[in-house]
Amino acid sequence: MGGSGEDERTGLLVSAAGDEESPSKAVVAAPKDVFHVAYAVYFTLGAGFLLPWNAFITAVDYFSYLYPDAPVDRVFSVSYMLTCLLFLLVIVGWAHLSSAPLRINAGLALFVVSLLIVPVMDAAYVRGVRGLYASYDVTVGAVVLSGIADALVQGGVIGSAGELPERYMQAVVAGTAASGVLVSALRVITKAIYPQDDSGLRKSANLYFIVSIVVMAICIVCYNIADRLPVVQYYKDIKVQAMKEERNEKGPKSGSAWRSTLWHIVGRIKWSGFGISLIYIVTLSIFPGYITEDVHSDVLKDWYPIILIAGYNVFDLVGKSLTAVYLLENTNVAVACCVGRLLFYPLFLGCLHGPKFFRTEIPVTILTCLLGLTNGYLTSVLMILAPKSVPIQHSETAGIVIVLFLVIGLAAGSIVSWFWVV
Repeated sequence: MGGSGEDERTGLLVSAAGDEESPSKAVVAAPKDVFHVAYAVYFTLGAGFLLPWNAFITAVDYFSYLYPDAPVDRVFSVSYMLTCLLFLLVIVGWAHLSSAPLRINAGLALFVVSLLIVPVMDAAYVRGVRGLYASYDVTVGAVVLSGIADALVQGGVIGSAGELPERYMQAVVAGTAASGVLVSALRVITKAIYPQDDSGLRKSANLYFIVSIVVMAICIVCYNIADRLPVVQYYKDIKVQAMKEERNEKGPKSGSAWRSTLWHIVGRIKWSGFGISLIYIVTLSIFPGYITEDVHSDVLKDWYPIILIAGYNVFDLVGKSLTAVYLLENTNVAVACCVGRLLFYPLFLGCLHGPKFFRTEIPVTILTCLLGLTNGYLTSVLMILAPKSVPIQHSETAGIVIVLFLVIGLAAGSIVSWFWVV
C-alpha cells in the first residue's frame, strides 16, 4: 500500500536516491504528509459532503410536524438522489473539460446556501407554524440544491483522492462515516436535553443546520489548503506529466475519443461499481426504514431506533477505518462478499417472524452493527481499489464514475425500501 517502490499506474520510481549516471531518470520522493494534515483535510471533506443530507433527513421529524400532509422523508430522498444522480451523469461526461477545484468550491458554496435556507426561513417566516406549504416547496428546493452540491463536491473530492495514495481515499470514506456518527450524537444529545414537542423539534432541527453550516465553512478552508499542500501538489504534477505524455503519444482527444476512453474506464472498474451499488441496495433497503418502522422494544421504547441507528453509524465508521489497518486487495473477493450480504434479508426477516429469541433486542442490535461494519469495510475497499485500476491521468474520472455507481445504489436501495413489506 504505502512506502517506496514503483507506482503501478505511472511506472515512476518513487525513491529519495538519485541516479548519478542518469540524473534525468531520478524522481524526487513524494513529500511527507507533515502532521498528517492532508489526511485530516480529506477526512474533514468526507464528513462535510454528507453532513447536509444527514441534517435534512435527521430533521425530518420537525418537517413532518410542520407539513403533516406531505410524505416528507420520501420526497426528500427522491429529490436529493435523483438530482445528485442526474448531475453526476453530466459531470462524468464533461469532467475532462472542467476544473475539479472550481466544481468543489462551487459545490461547497451551494451547500452553505441550501443549509442557510431552512433556519433563515424558519426565523423569518415559518416560526414553527404548521401547514405553510409554500415554505415546504422552498425546503424541497433547498434539498434539490443540496443534491446538486453533493454531485459537485462528492464527485470532485473522491476524484481528487483517487489521484493520491490509498490512505487519502480511506480518509474520505472514513469521514463519510464520521458524518453519520456526528449526526447520531447530535440526535442523542437533542433528544436528551430538548422536550419532544414542537419547540424541542424546532430547536433540534436548527442545531443540525447550524452545525452543518459551520462544518461547510471549515471544509471550504480545508479544501483550499489541501490543494496547496506539497504531497497533493506532487501527485497533481505526476498526473499533469502523464496527461502531457498521453497527448504527445495519441494527440488531443476529440469528443468521440473521450467517450471511448470513458467507456474503457467504466469497463476497468465495472465490477467494483457493481459491488458498490449492491452494497447500498442491500443497506438502504433495510436501513433506516426497517430500523425505525418495523422493530420495537418495550424496554427501550422510542430510544430503540436511535440506539440502533447510532450502532450502525459507529460500526460503519469502524469498518471504514479498518482499511487503514488491513486492505483486502482482491476486487473479486470483495465483490463476492458484497453478494454475500444478501443474507441480511432472511436474517432481518427472522428478527420479525423467526424464533422468539431472534425477535429480541440483542439479535437485532448485532445484525444492525454487522450491517454497518460490512457496509463500511467493503465500501472503503472498493472505493480505494477502483481508481488504482486505471492510469493516474484517469483516476479522477474513475473516482467520479465510482461515485455514480454509489448513487445508483443509494437510489435503487431507497426505492427497494418502499417494497420492504414484512
